[in-house]
Amino acid sequence: MNQWIRHLVRLVVSALVLLFISYLIPGFAVLTFTAALIAAVVITVVGYIIEAILGRAVSPYGRGIIGFLVSAAVIYLSRFIVPAMSVTIVGALLAAFVIGLVDMFIPTTLR
Repeated sequence: MNQWIRHLVRLVVSALVLLFISYLIPGFAVLTFTAALIAAVVITVVGYIIEAILGRAVSPYGRGIIGFLVSAAVIYLSRFIVPAMSVTIVGALLAAFVIGLVDMFIPTTLR
């Protein structure tokens, strides 16, 4: 039970980070909290799939330029799954950068 609460809190924190980024970064928009929750789930699931297929070094959770670029690609591709999300390529790059900074202080990944 405690594990589920921890995952739920991380999911809500991830959604709040996405909402914060949508106000901060041009080219990145999430319209509602519900859309941000859905986007957080989509980004987490796609990141997990990439990590399972290609390994941790090439996953969005990996450190370095490859992890950063994969994270930006995952964010950009999630716009095709979440209708209330609008992301440009530059917006995805900036969002991946800000998420990386936030993740250093508040871990937001669901692992």
